[in-house]
Amino acid sequence: MASTTPAPYVVEDCGPNLQLFSDGTVIRFEDYNILPPPVLPPALSTVQWKDVVYDAGRGLKLRVYRPPAATVAGEKLPVLVYFHGGGYFIGSFEMDNFHACCLRLAHELPAVVLSADYRLAPEHRLPAAHDDAATAMSWVRDQAVASGDAADPWLAESADFGRVFVSGDSAGAGIVHHVALRLGSGQIAVDPARVAGCALLFPYFGGEERTRSEAENPPGPFLTLPFSDQGWRLALPRGATRDHPLANPFGPENPAMDAVALPPLLVVVAQLDLLRDRDVDYAARLRAMGKQVEMVEFEGQHHGFFAVEPLGDAGSELVRVVRRFVYGNGGDAAAAAAAASK
Repeated sequence: MASTTPAPYVVEDCGPNLQLFSDGTVIRFEDYNILPPPVLPPALSTVQWKDVVYDAGRGLKLRVYRPPAATVAGEKLPVLVYFHGGGYFIGSFEMDNFHACCLRLAHELPAVVLSADYRLAPEHRLPAAHDDAATAMSWVRDQAVASGDAADPWLAESADFGRVFVSGDSAGAGIVHHVALRLGSGQIAVDPARVAGCALLFPYFGGEERTRSEAENPPGPFLTLPFSDQGWRLALPRGATRDHPLANPFGPENPAMDAVALPPLLVVVAQLDLLRDRDVDYAARLRAMGKQVEMVEFEGQHHGFFAVEPLGDAGSELVRVVRRFVYGNGGDAAAAAAAASK
């Protein structure tokens, strides 16, 4: 009697986003936008932007944002490398809400913003996204020394590579954590560019033991506990738990970070975020190691509030917080004083 192979069946159903089948097949629903697009104010239309390839082999791009301040003769601005959120398995630098976030950051810091795309799980499980981020940082390094046709003209004219900052929201902030670790341990070299700081916006961390905020905080519009757990099942290496070093920065298998030279860090926390306690603990532990860490908590806000409402009041305050951090750690005393007064 001939044997029959069972038909593939769904093992992870991510609603309108994607389905993962038992044979590894992934079906994505490309037309689904996870957030309603914002209506952009006229001021943001003054920010120039374009897409460039940073990894030709994988077809990965980043979006370059150049604000009006960058066109002032002789004026060079800080560079903010940004990684979008989405639990490592959804999202794109092209999505309207992430685009709006970067427009605001470019216009209001001001800064040259580089919003980098990266490979998504489950087709590409971690550390693929972290590896792509490392490649993006190497591209920044190459641009710092490029000349002629190899140099991007916007960056050559407007970017101060001595003031590079790395930021991201949710999973993107998790990427920033791993970029900082690789920088501090020498796995990523950016010289002659200089990473002056990292801003982690409500980072997406995990762990097997539930925290109080995971148990008690209400589900948010962008994150529920089942969604978070599903994200880790899709993103982590097969068979790994949420205590894997790729998810839990202080898990039982993690190497010690005490001796790693981290740049100054800004950690933004949302009070009603399910991950609030993990993010607070992250900042506290790094401070206890002697790292330079600023933590700012936004009362009454859920996880991902900047991406959910890029133009809201909380988003405006978040941009001001990032601006003070950037200009306070960029070696520009006059700009720092101006930023602090706003």
